Amino acid sequence: MISPFFFNNKNVFLDRFPVGQVNRSLQAWDAADEYIINYINDHGLLKDNNKILVVNDAFGAISCNLSEHEVYCINDSYTSQMGIKLNIEQNYISDKNFTYLTSIDELPENIDLILYKIPKSKSLLIDQFTQISTQYNQNTMLIATDRAKDIHSSTLKLFEKYLGETTTSLAVKKARLLFTKIEKKFQPTPLFPTCWQIPSLNNKEVTFTLSNLSNVYSREKLDIGARYFINNLPEIKAGATVIDLGCGNGVVGLSVLDQQPNTEVHFYDESFMAIKSAQENIKTNFPHLTEKCTFTVNDCLSGVEGASVDLILCNPPFHQQTATTDHIAWQMFKDSHRVLKKGGELRIIGNRQLAYHIKLQRIFGNEKLIASNDKFVTSAAIKR
Repeated sequence: MISPFFFNNKNVFLDRFPVGQVNRSLQAWDAADEYIINYINDHGLLKDNNKILVVNDAFGAISCNLSEHEVYCINDSYTSQMGIKLNIEQNYISDKNFTYLTSIDELPENIDLILYKIPKSKSLLIDQFTQISTQYNQNTMLIATDRAKDIHSSTLKLFEKYLGETTTSLAVKKARLLFTKIEKKFQPTPLFPTCWQIPSLNNKEVTFTLSNLSNVYSREKLDIGARYFINNLPEIKAGATVIDLGCGNGVVGLSVLDQQPNTEVHFYDESFMAIKSAQENIKTNFPHLTEKCTFTVNDCLSGVEGASVDLILCNPPFHQQTATTDHIAWQMFKDSHRVLKKGGELRIIGNRQLAYHIKLQRIFGNEKLIASNDKFVTSAAIKR
């Protein structure tokens, strides 16, 4: 939903990305975005020739209001990055001062001000703080923001442990600011990527090593949903073309190659860290099969050729940033129907209460229960 975001007596119209979302009631900014922008403006913190680093901006509510400065936008989310670009364009803002960085890029030098949107993932926060404390010092001001209910005493302890002395503002519209001095009290040891092992399902003598960057789900062991899904994969035919959609660290696609090496597997995710992790995990465990694999950061399956794939395997997310929503699952299923060949299969897993079988019936006209337990349901649909 395009919604006006008020700043400095001007309207900035923001939309979530992708624009054709089923849940149109979600707005593209929140009170935390509004608070941090109004604060730096009211306190005269925007100086000429400032170099500003904006971290974890969801759809550009912060970045769009800084176009007169040299701005570096860093994000792990491809959809957020595309959302920032979309909103800059539709507000007729020149992007000449913007540099877009991913979560796996190096931080720029000589930053004056960091505007930091606190992420949902504690691991990502620690990883980003480790990089920030290594790159910058007390000459760089850091202001963070989030919903007040999500800023706990444990959050403040992490700020003070990795960055330095931290104070908080009063809550405004249920949002709060944090002000931190980057003190370089110690040189933190990078905690990521994490590495762990899983046994092969097809050969008891084989063990795979998995590597996860900080914003990739299930960083230390195979989560129960992925394990249940892998245990209920279809029999893969030799020469099949398979997509691991929302691949995370690539463990599902890895299991496909474990079962049937004579397969093309394409890994898609909207997280830069996920795709990097999946790529490293295939390279580590199946170096001779990397040429049969592709790794793509994308918004679901946007731009993928229709009727080109035999099998799609997917564990859909039910949130985007902090918003609980099923529009990503809808888009994944619709894209899968378009991309599958006639007779091709989409196989998914989800929590029981999400009732994905209803969506599959509406889009594919059919749905088959593969397996279920008290928590998860694995279903399949065939493109007729």
